[in-house]
Formats: sequence, structure tokens, C-alpha cells
Amino acid sequence: MTYESGLPAPHHVVIENRQSLTVSGVEDVGRFDETTIELTTSQGTMVVTGEDLHIEKLSLDGGDLKVEGHVDAISYEDDGTERGGFLSRLFR
Repeated sequence: MTYESGLPAPHHVVIENRQSLTVSGVEDVGRFDETTIELTTSQGTMVVTGEDLHIEKLSLDGGDLKVEGHVDAISYEDDGTERGGFLSRLFR
């Protein structure tokens, strides 16, 4: 997701009491289960790990994601692989 200026969409991460996570600049969700959510953002691949993680809201048009559950860690992976989520890999 980029703006007309060619700059990447803004990317914000807000964690509230390690129980609620809000992310902007989301382009795709690669995979998810109750312990791991992998998503592509305007700043790279982001991995959220925790327990009882549930996606409460996902709007790829607006680039917003809201997760509920116990967040243990957030990391970014910039391994240079092709970007894209499950569906893009499925239809290669």
C-alpha cells in the first residue's frame, strides 16, 4: 500500500496492556493461529506471537488490524523473500 506520493503507508503499532494490539499500514495477513500472526506491513513482515490471539478486525482497504489476546512478542523479518500472503502464494 502506497500513497499517491509514492511513499509507503504510515505504520503504527499500539499495544494496550499486552491484551489488545492495533496495527496500521497492514497490506496482507500471511498466516494466523492462536499463537502466531504473520502479516505484511508497509515496513516489512511483522510477526506477532502470544496466546489466545484472535483477529477482531481486519480491513485491508484501510490497512488496519486489531488483535485480542495475550501478546508475548512482536518482531519484523526482512529476509528479502517475495512479499505476499497465503492467497498470493496459492495462486502463483
